[in-house]
Amino acid sequence: MRRTHLSSPIERASPNDVVTLATDRGPAPMNIGAVLIIDAASDLDFSTVKSILEGRLPRVPRLRQRLLKMPLGCGRPIWVDQADFDLGRHLSQTVLPSSPGASVDPDEASDQRVLEIAADLVCTPLPRHQPLWAARWVTDLAHDRAALILVMHHSMTDGVAGLAVLAALGDDGTIPVIDPFPQPPPPLRSVAAAAWRDRAAALTTIPSRLRRGREGLRELGIRARRPKLAARTSLNRPTGPRRRLTTVELPLMPLLEVAHRRRCTLNDLVLVAVTGALAAILRLRGEEPSELVVSVPISARRAATTDQLGNQTGVVPLAIPTLSHQDARLHRITAMSHSRTGVTRGTSAGPMGLVFRAMGALGIFQIFIDHQRLVHTFVTNVRGPQAPVHFAGYPITTVIPLAITPGNVGVCFDILSYAGGLVVTVVADLAIVPEQDLLTSVLAEELAQLLAVNRAF
Repeated sequence: MRRTHLSSPIERASPNDVVTLATDRGPAPMNIGAVLIIDAASDLDFSTVKSILEGRLPRVPRLRQRLLKMPLGCGRPIWVDQADFDLGRHLSQTVLPSSPGASVDPDEASDQRVLEIAADLVCTPLPRHQPLWAARWVTDLAHDRAALILVMHHSMTDGVAGLAVLAALGDDGTIPVIDPFPQPPPPLRSVAAAAWRDRAAALTTIPSRLRRGREGLRELGIRARRPKLAARTSLNRPTGPRRRLTTVELPLMPLLEVAHRRRCTLNDLVLVAVTGALAAILRLRGEEPSELVVSVPISARRAATTDQLGNQTGVVPLAIPTLSHQDARLHRITAMSHSRTGVTRGTSAGPMGLVFRAMGALGIFQIFIDHQRLVHTFVTNVRGPQAPVHFAGYPITTVIPLAITPGNVGVCFDILSYAGGLVVTVVADLAIVPEQDLLTSVLAEELAQLLAVNRAF
């Protein structure tokens, strides 16, 4: 991989990236990330980790770049090298105590502590004048393992591109042709000229952009009639600045076998379980909505490289009936998935971006998402590498996905398949979902029930 500065000296933030930056005004930042659990790596000292990452940063040029806002008429912000880049501003360490206490299961306490550290890091705003990422090396001496927590702003990458970053930082990442660092910013005159050329070129693509806009409205499920408002629930209240993380982990292959047998996708099965778990919690609260609207982020790409980062994500809202029987729920979800066949992936980002940018300019975006009645939750599903990735010679055994959803969505679900396993991360505002442990337990039971039905065939 060669840095794009040589062939394309102006690297602009995409329209989606600008929307993400402009609308990131809530109490919790729009960050995403992952926790990499690394076996037998407790003896890997922090200085070695720092040295390894320092040597691999050229594989991901964006990790040493910041966004530079342009004057009026010069177009969207551009990515430029941070001349005084210092890895020490982005990478920190935590050493977990060797004994959590006699009354606490040591394995459970260790897992919880790692998730608490990850939640704190992903909920911490990233300085806009620096490259938009942070990392934490967590050493767990009691269990002979370590964790690398990596957090990036959503304007820097989406989930698919984030996997490219993780792969590049691993032992098998592609060794690039390293260009001199830092590269100087392009002259302002060149940036302005390029902006006007882009505007002129955009005039010739109006027909195709209109077609994509119509496809985007189809992906959003919007037709001629006004969108139906989602039922009010106690899970949808303005969220605060903190989140709690819990996880469900299970083998991937049995779920894929269920999906093949039932002629559906893995994501359909996850939606069945998530809807069942949320409906169960709401019933305990005395609420019984007839359906739950789940927003499913859809990337416009199946894969990415480290010189093609940014955010290329749309959403598909699915109104799923809260039927008590899993088969009935799966039948409805599968039918909805099939009805959207032929819609270009990620096209909803266009019309959403126009609306969100307008709201941001008017200063009403936060008011809107704090009181929206379009979705109840988000379920993000990303397919990771099938083979284990290694770091410093040690295997990364588990990858736990993280993503913060702003507004009034009290709980969301991040799913990642990796090396034969599946992890579902439940991300919740504890003030809105105090029964998060119960929700996670019910979700695990829903998934186990899907597997049990498959074994009965």
